[in-house]
Amino acid sequence: MISDSGSTGEDPPPAVRRPRLPTPLPHPSLTSLAPLPSFLFLLSLFGLLTWQVCVDGPVRRADERLARTVEGSRLPTGAAEFLADLGNVGVAVPVLAAVAAYVAWRARRAALPRWWLPPLAALLTMAAVPLLVVPLKEAVGRTGPPGMAGDGYYPSGHTATAAVAYGAAVLLLLPWLRNRYLRRELTIACLVLVAAVSLGLIRRGYHWPLDVAGSWCLSALLLLGLARFLTSSSNAAQPK
Repeated sequence: MISDSGSTGEDPPPAVRRPRLPTPLPHPSLTSLAPLPSFLFLLSLFGLLTWQVCVDGPVRRADERLARTVEGSRLPTGAAEFLADLGNVGVAVPVLAAVAAYVAWRARRAALPRWWLPPLAALLTMAAVPLLVVPLKEAVGRTGPPGMAGDGYYPSGHTATAAVAYGAAVLLLLPWLRNRYLRRELTIACLVLVAAVSLGLIRRGYHWPLDVAGSWCLSALLLLGLARFLTSSSNAAQPK
């Protein structure tokens, strides 16, 4: 029976609530970084390594002895070549691009403000690698190991490509991982992968150890800046 007020006398159906999509979490290890001291330390270390590469001092001679030791190691040549190839632009950059697309899709589904900004920042960080590495190679002009023609081997472009591409991919993924163990293991896997690429480059005689070490410092500087930006972006996306 319909009442005089027009109501049917039945309770209205409950409002349908859309399931809340997961949002990224801030990463404690990123928020605890001290950016200025870390930046100054890495910049000073890179300057020291570059100076030692440019002068014929004891560090450079020790570097060349270490390279001969690594080249004579028992790591199979095929395995070393495979590891070195993981630092190719055609391998590392597509991995970062795929992760950036995935994170952008997740962020857009979660209706985050400026969902496109973290993936774009990671890709711009990757684009900064050749802008820094190529002029440094030309300025230092270090000759390669025996059997490698020409100069321009410091810092290692393959090492920087691997470190920044894989490192930026991990930094993009970390805020979306709820499992602390998975976060830690993914970070460790990235470090092991970059170290493996570096070992392969030295074992195959493509680079001196200091070429690789210089790229570590340069890559860490870029990733530190990206990490701070992504941390701020992740914190801003948290619900109030």
